Amino acid sequence: MAAAAASMLKTTFFILKPTYKIPISSSLFQSPFIRSIPNKRTLHYNNRRHYQLTRKFCSSQLTQEQSHTSRSNVIEILEERGLLEAITGDNLRSICTDSSLRVYCGFDPTAESLHLGNLIGIIVLSWFLRCGHSAVALVGGATGRVGDPSGKSLERPELDIASLERNIAGISDIILKVLGHISTDNNSIKVLNNYDWWKDVKLLDFLKDVGRFARVNTMMAKESVKRRLEASDQGLSYTEFTYQLLQGYDFVHLFKTENITVQIGGSDQWGNITAGTELIRKLHQSDSAYGLTFPLLLKSDGTKFGKSEDGAIWLSPSMLSPYKFYQYFFSIPDSDVVRFLKILTFLSLDEIKEIEIEMKSTGYLQNSAQKRLAEEVTRFVHGEDGLQEAIKATEALKPGSETRLDWKTIEGIAEDVPCCSLSYDEVLDLGVVDLSVSTGLIESKSAARRLLKQGGLYLNNGRVDNEGKKISVDDIVDGKVLLLSAGKKNKMVVRIA
Repeated sequence: MAAAAASMLKTTFFILKPTYKIPISSSLFQSPFIRSIPNKRTLHYNNRRHYQLTRKFCSSQLTQEQSHTSRSNVIEILEERGLLEAITGDNLRSICTDSSLRVYCGFDPTAESLHLGNLIGIIVLSWFLRCGHSAVALVGGATGRVGDPSGKSLERPELDIASLERNIAGISDIILKVLGHISTDNNSIKVLNNYDWWKDVKLLDFLKDVGRFARVNTMMAKESVKRRLEASDQGLSYTEFTYQLLQGYDFVHLFKTENITVQIGGSDQWGNITAGTELIRKLHQSDSAYGLTFPLLLKSDGTKFGKSEDGAIWLSPSMLSPYKFYQYFFSIPDSDVVRFLKILTFLSLDEIKEIEIEMKSTGYLQNSAQKRLAEEVTRFVHGEDGLQEAIKATEALKPGSETRLDWKTIEGIAEDVPCCSLSYDEVLDLGVVDLSVSTGLIESKSAARRLLKQGGLYLNNGRVDNEGKKISVDDIVDGKVLLLSAGKKNKMVVRIA
């Protein structure tokens, strides 16, 4: 059943009321799917048994802004910043201020790293943390073996177990690192793997205790199913069709064992979320399960950010350097800056409004709003060290910059610019003009000389003024690398073998 029950991670959330009691009818008490809520001691044991990774934080880590925000209504904050798409009931607005909630976010382990499209889910999770709630992230170790059909025109390729485990570990690490600097009193950030409960589920028990409550006409009416049937010539497999039940049962399980009462996800998860609330209502005769969705993060052309296209914006520094991550946001068009400041940063709306007004003023310094956006998002994802690394690389790699280059800084951009490898003997005493041509940076010697006379040829960010300049031992940065620049944008990293 584990294989049949599997699927990929979604950007999905749940919210928990720690002291909530769930009514369970006596006729269903014996079912393995419908057990009574464990007492406090048993619940603590089960939590320790099921979570993969947990990190606790002390309240001293809270900033003054976070302490103030912890008394705010998180639903109103999300709505004001354009992060609220829909909720299943307006009473959720009062619940989030009356009690401390636990927020659950699900992630699809289809890659070793989360990407920019997943970041908005982490941002929403962070707002709950900043408002005094706690967080649970669910990695789909079981559901990742099936695949969510939402927003897909074809069935996702099956992952092998080794890749799945590697992806789960990578995603879990990112979540804990990104959220590690946010805390509230008595809160923890917990990462769960739904394979921990799905591996014990038997198919006949699932069909008897859960499947009988699912109505095919209701499942067919889900938007994710309808769109797939209309858009794809291959239709929808039975495995994908039942995915909403798998995600729905995740909600049921967490409702029982973790007292989670609200599921949150991207707008494309509405059908899967309501499948969970419907199951809880039928299995537990409870109307206390809620759903909340937020808008998907879209590009200016209306398409989703993802991992399938070239140049995906990964959150892991091993897959995309903090420098390149920073540069992406630094290059955001003016038309998207204010929107991204609202949904991807924690700057106050008043400060964002001031930036918006400044962008329209005559004395506005070009790209200063993008610079602020890049700083805030890079700091959130990669921490202060990652931000400083990105800033250092950005400043150091400007031709003419007085910032001293080192091997690590140059290697940090090597994946983003053309590179070549030459032996030490090939480089030493070679003219810079000849080197710029032989490496392919400039087409011809005449073009290189012309650029040199115009002041546009650089070696390690220093302007080359002498046509007869040759490479010396001192020019080779840390004995390992050279950086050639033709103008401000065209660069060539020369590794010394």
